[in-house]
Formats: sequence, C-alpha cells, structure tokens
Amino acid sequence: MPRSRRFARGVWLALLILTSGTPLHPARAQGPAPGAPVPESTRRELQQALAAATDRFQAMDTAGVLAHVSDRYRNGPITKASIREQLLALFALYDTLRARVRVEDIRMVDGAAWVYSTGEVSGRLRGVGVWTTVLSWEREPEVARRERNVWRLLGPGP
Repeated sequence: MPRSRRFARGVWLALLILTSGTPLHPARAQGPAPGAPVPESTRRELQQALAAATDRFQAMDTAGVLAHVSDRYRNGPITKASIREQLLALFALYDTLRARVRVEDIRMVDGAAWVYSTGEVSGRLRGVGVWTTVLSWEREPEVARRERNVWRLLGPGP
C-alpha cells in the first residue's frame, strides 16, 4: 500500500462523520467479519467519538484530531507523530475539508472495536477554490480501543 494511502487510512477515525444515508460506494463482497457484533450502547459511544473527531478534523484542529488517536498508533512506519505532520500539510493545502462516511459494521475482537466503513474526504484547494477528492475507501477496517475511558484509534485492521 502506498505511503499516502496508508496515512489516509491512519487518520480514518479522525475523518469519520456518521450518516444514516446510503453508502458512497457499494460495500465489497467479503467473507464474514471476525468477532462478535457490538452492543448498541458501544455502537453509540463509537459513533459519538467518531462524530467528535470529524468535527475537529473539519475545523482543522490538529490537537483535537490527535486526541482521538492512540499514542500507541502504528500502521507500518506511520505513527501518531507522522499523522500530526500529515494533518498540518493537509490543513495548509486545503482551506475547507469535508468527510462523508458510512459505518458498515462494528465487531469486537479481543476487547477492541473493528470498525468497517466506506467513505470519502474532499477538500477545496487553498487559493484555487477547486474541490478535489482527497481520499475514498470501501469497507476498510480500523481498530479502536478504550484508553482511559475514551475510544482511540490504534491502527488498521488486517
């Protein structure tokens, strides 16, 4: 996976905005997801955390976004520190960013939430005013875990 794609998946949690609408892309046919379905209360907690992270992303608040990423985050060579640098670059390049995401499924595996989503992030290029697609994905898994009673992103699912 190219480095830019790995980074983009790495900030997935921070980019989520939950909608009840139709998925942006049809979900890819895959085998059954591992783990067990989450209770409705856990689903609501994760949706609230994801909505808060998205609000901070769209407000271009680097510290606010990173509050939703674990200090233990790993995606190959990508760490929380490199996500910070990439966010600063995105916020310098775009004057407005929007995220649209549909959560397809959430499963619990060994105490971690595996969140499968489909979505798109778009941005308006600073000084040019042209909207472009920054990132899109289909049914990609990301793993979140409670840390000090807060859901934080740990990295991608397998």
